[in-house]
Amino acid sequence: MGRAEARRGQGREARRAGRGGGIRGLLTRRRVLGTFFGLCLLAVGAFVALYVLVDVPAANATAKKQSNVYKYSDGTLLARAGEVNREIVDLDVVPEDVRKAFVAAENKTFYQDQGVDLKGSARGLFNTVSGKGKQGGSTITQQYVKNYYLTQDPTISRKVKELVIALKVDRRMDKDDILAGYMNTAYYGRGASGIQAAAQAYYGVDAKDLDLSQGAYLASLLQAPSQYDWAIASATGKKLVTERWGYTLDNMVEKGWLDDSERAGMTFTVPREPRAAPGMEGQAGYLVEAADEELERQGVSEEAREAGGWTITLNIDKQRQKELEKAVDRQLESQLDREGNKIDATVQAGATSVDPTNGEVVALYGGVSATRHWISNATRRDYQPASTFKPLVLASALENRSKTQSGSLIGLDTVYDGTSRRPVVGSDIPFKPQNEDGRSYGDISVQTAMDRSVNSVFAQMVVDVTPSTVKRTALDLGMPDKGFPAVPSITLGTMNASTWDMAGVFATLDNHGKKVNPHIIKSAEHRDRVAKPVDGTGGQAISRSTADTVTRSLTGVVDNGSGHEADSAAYDAAGKTGTSENNKAAWFAGYTPELTTVVALYGESAEAGGGQVTLTGTANSGRANGGGFPARIWADYTRGALNGGSAATFDLEDVEHGESGITQAPVTPPARTGEPERTQPPGTEPPARSPSRSPTRERPSAKPAPSRTTEPAPSASTTPPAEPTDPAEPTAPVDPADPPDERPGRGGDGPLGQ
Repeated sequence: MGRAEARRGQGREARRAGRGGGIRGLLTRRRVLGTFFGLCLLAVGAFVALYVLVDVPAANATAKKQSNVYKYSDGTLLARAGEVNREIVDLDVVPEDVRKAFVAAENKTFYQDQGVDLKGSARGLFNTVSGKGKQGGSTITQQYVKNYYLTQDPTISRKVKELVIALKVDRRMDKDDILAGYMNTAYYGRGASGIQAAAQAYYGVDAKDLDLSQGAYLASLLQAPSQYDWAIASATGKKLVTERWGYTLDNMVEKGWLDDSERAGMTFTVPREPRAAPGMEGQAGYLVEAADEELERQGVSEEAREAGGWTITLNIDKQRQKELEKAVDRQLESQLDREGNKIDATVQAGATSVDPTNGEVVALYGGVSATRHWISNATRRDYQPASTFKPLVLASALENRSKTQSGSLIGLDTVYDGTSRRPVVGSDIPFKPQNEDGRSYGDISVQTAMDRSVNSVFAQMVVDVTPSTVKRTALDLGMPDKGFPAVPSITLGTMNASTWDMAGVFATLDNHGKKVNPHIIKSAEHRDRVAKPVDGTGGQAISRSTADTVTRSLTGVVDNGSGHEADSAAYDAAGKTGTSENNKAAWFAGYTPELTTVVALYGESAEAGGGQVTLTGTANSGRANGGGFPARIWADYTRGALNGGSAATFDLEDVEHGESGITQAPVTPPARTGEPERTQPPGTEPPARSPSRSPTRERPSAKPAPSRTTEPAPSASTTPPAEPTDPAEPTAPVDPADPPDERPGRGGDGPLGQ
């Protein structure tokens, strides 16, 4: 009985134990399941809360930044400007097969999914928490959100925000817009952000010109840009990116986007070697600056430009630009000793070349380099154009049918007294400029006065026309209206102007008097707007007869006068030299039927502040006048720009010869201290005056020699050389009775001679 009771007790204990163990086990399972579902509910609730609370933010600062791209007229890259090398392009610019390559490489289900990959995101979160990096299975939408709205920080909070925002973005945006945003914001290596910059960096083409093989490489590159850049990749990296390239194409076949036979025939396209992005060194900075200034004038503010995204194509002809740079190097820089010669260190060159038919600036020289000399010598307006202004005086006389003091109609054959320092007649303001080197010519024709750049002749002519009338003509031709006074001294070019300004003036003469407006921008486009282009030509500024007569006179300057260094059998040319007082600036403004170019040299102090200094002694050559270095640079460039020359000739109509006749009796100039008083060189007689004749008109041949029928040929002893032989330049004497603003050389910048 004891044993039986014991067995019954053991059974009861066993049953109790069984019941107790079962309950505990059941409670444990319930607890686990409850906890799990509770956590799930909390997670769902938290996610719902996040979805409600986390809104789509504004784009991050970097995502919208773009560079501005500047191109030559042929579309080749000139320079990029901006902090981020990115140029946003519309999706339809990118070839369709390239777009699909990106989808095949990164997210095959892109067009079907809801913008997120939960499995991939979970893997990404786990990798982030476990310290295995930021890799994950993000969709294209998630990567776009990360690039455009968030940051690249590998944090849990950023990953969660990415997931929430991706869901919202997928609901709000079209898939193609998301894909475009992704391709434009992704970083491809080599400093390139966005598909356009990447296409340029790796293959030297625009995004629109990518083929499928190239596009598949760029799509594959995004997984690891530094590892997969062919130029720096290890053997393993090259193997991996080639495999990924193949994987991308295979996925395209799988999706039906690529024919299997076409895939079989494709080969990997090796990217080109890296190249430094064009910067602002050399002439690029000057060209970009000129383009930006023009955009400003056309209503594109600095703020709008700084935001980036502009593609600006210039009128600059790449080959002509090179020819201009080479001409300056050959004719000037190669002869200077900038390190060892103080005068050579001060020399600055500038030039602007314009197509006279449409105003396009086809070449521009701003200085030794935009990173070494910050002021563009092509567009600066702090020097005087000197005697390059004289053709405008003649143009005004012709246009207004002005007459001399004796009543003769002014034309090329009209005779004036060319005595140096002869006081003008008919002006309330006394004026008696000195000719170059003090030379006197006696009675000479307007044509010869233009050839020799005789100051006294044009001083009288501006009075005959009236200074205010001359100024009005100058403004009509394109001289900048900077408030220069309408006084007799304007005949010597005492206002300020740039090579750009003077190129426009002379291009208008070249264009038979039809106004030419120099402009450097061919097109300026942004995704959101297009800048209004400059109208390169305008109405008739002066009559064709006037313009063609001035052109005829300027062919004489090149053929027989101060600009003979620019002469060549390779082209028909017209031009005018100019040299300011104290030789602070030297100019040559010239043109052919196809090209107008103005070249200038400036003396700029190498000291801080950069004041104006003399060019005399440049390259140990004495006086650096406009007929020297500038004319030689002009000729060298023009030959190259015209591919060795041109058969084109000036088509001149109704050239106005005017009436010969003497404006007045010669006035004996005051004696100079220390030298005998004379109006003609010793041993010569003043030339006989030619009789008056009625104006005649003619249509000249290609390179006509200016008529000399109204002027007796001077003897060898009286004919001045075309180029000055005395390096020392005398200063114009000042009459104490002259008003200060009319004294030659006011402020040290009044021009003398050529």
